[in-house]
Amino acid sequence: MAKTPTSQLRCTECGWTTPRWVGRCKECQAWGSIAPVGGTASQTRAQSPTARAVSIAEVPADEAAGVPTGIAELDRVLGDGLVPGAVILLAGEPGVGKSTLLLEVAAQWARGGHPTLYVTAEESASQVRRRADRTGAVTRELYLAAENDLGTILGHIEQLSPSLLVLDSVQTVAAGDTDGSAGGVSQVREVTNALVRVAKQRGMAVLIIGHVTKEGSIAGPRTLEHLVDVVLSFEGERHAGFRMVRAAKNRFGPADEVGCFEMSERGIHEVADPSELFTSSQSRPSGGTCVTVTLEGRRPLLAEVQALVAPSALQVPRRVTQGLEFGRVTMGLAVLERRARVKLHHRDVFVSTVGGVRVADPAADLATAVAVASATLDWTPKQRIVALGEVGLSGELRRVPGTARRLAEAQRLGFRAAIVPTGSERLASAGELRVIETPTVAEALDVVYSEYTHSMGAVTHLRAWQTREDQNQPPKLAR
Repeated sequence: MAKTPTSQLRCTECGWTTPRWVGRCKECQAWGSIAPVGGTASQTRAQSPTARAVSIAEVPADEAAGVPTGIAELDRVLGDGLVPGAVILLAGEPGVGKSTLLLEVAAQWARGGHPTLYVTAEESASQVRRRADRTGAVTRELYLAAENDLGTILGHIEQLSPSLLVLDSVQTVAAGDTDGSAGGVSQVREVTNALVRVAKQRGMAVLIIGHVTKEGSIAGPRTLEHLVDVVLSFEGERHAGFRMVRAAKNRFGPADEVGCFEMSERGIHEVADPSELFTSSQSRPSGGTCVTVTLEGRRPLLAEVQALVAPSALQVPRRVTQGLEFGRVTMGLAVLERRARVKLHHRDVFVSTVGGVRVADPAADLATAVAVASATLDWTPKQRIVALGEVGLSGELRRVPGTARRLAEAQRLGFRAAIVPTGSERLASAGELRVIETPTVAEALDVVYSEYTHSMGAVTHLRAWQTREDQNQPPKLAR
């Protein structure tokens, strides 16, 4: 006899089905996402729509226009500002300054005459008031509530009718009619769904603070990022003052833009020109340094790479990086030793960036190579040089996108020479900036070395120097 169809369980995150309940999905590894579904599919009948479909040309576009928040760097990331009815998620590591940033946004919004509700579910009202006194965020139109129950928060919204709601944080708010504890998958989903519904009905902008896991991803279900309109990540080192807001998803503007801030005892402040934070304050160039221009979104930022090369007393020399990807740096050291004859196998190499900035742009490969070669040979240039280019394993230099914008930023800050890969995009008007194209990293070192002396090429000098090093190198100690 044929078996009767039985109901199945399905993962609400990825759609994986199973005949028995499990606590964790075996496909996407999400906890608590298995829910029952009907075993047989029902046919949905057509219904008369409540409103007719209109031409896209008749839809008003001004309803999605943003209102400036008063913080230009945040408006740059959002597009035009806060859109009525938009739900924005700001995620970041503990202690990076998420609450301080959104408290400043709420204060600026309230100073414009808009009623604003700040709900804190992690701290007491007095703690938030003390932070507001320290940062100057006390204003009459900013209302504060310390609640962690979703129903009570919705009641505050009914009473005040704010135009902006700030919730700190979504993982600490619980819905009474939903199973699970605060921060669970079902609780986070229900709280976010309720806030999205209220935001769309009232035309109220909502800013939500979210926690991150130890891997750096947003805590909670993956659908949390799909429910909200904008996902922002707040990045920065806890021991450094520089902070960066990066858009990972944006339905109202570009998703590749960044905003720069600086944290101080008086709160968080905008940084309109962050390039000065990432370069050293020395007026004269020094050996072991090189400047590159990275692209953070569409914004060009100068970053200085510093290197220190010293003889090693260990059997395995140390390779230490800070602010740069360890894999790319070690690959660049191998290319230098193999293609440019810079022997580094018996030397400790330390590479770092200035200002605590993290550089993942491949355009910094050439600057890293120049800084290491300069530190190895004690080169001191006559003027500071900008180096742009990705270094391949065969020693060739590859072009990087946005070269014209990078060179324009270097020219604006007073640099006189730039080394770029052959065939790179040119500036419309280079002015006093001298752009030098080189096909390989060895020829780039020749160009850099010509800034010091014209007696010989860099590769020739390297060979002579390495010969002297080999002759004067002490014998290795027996183990």
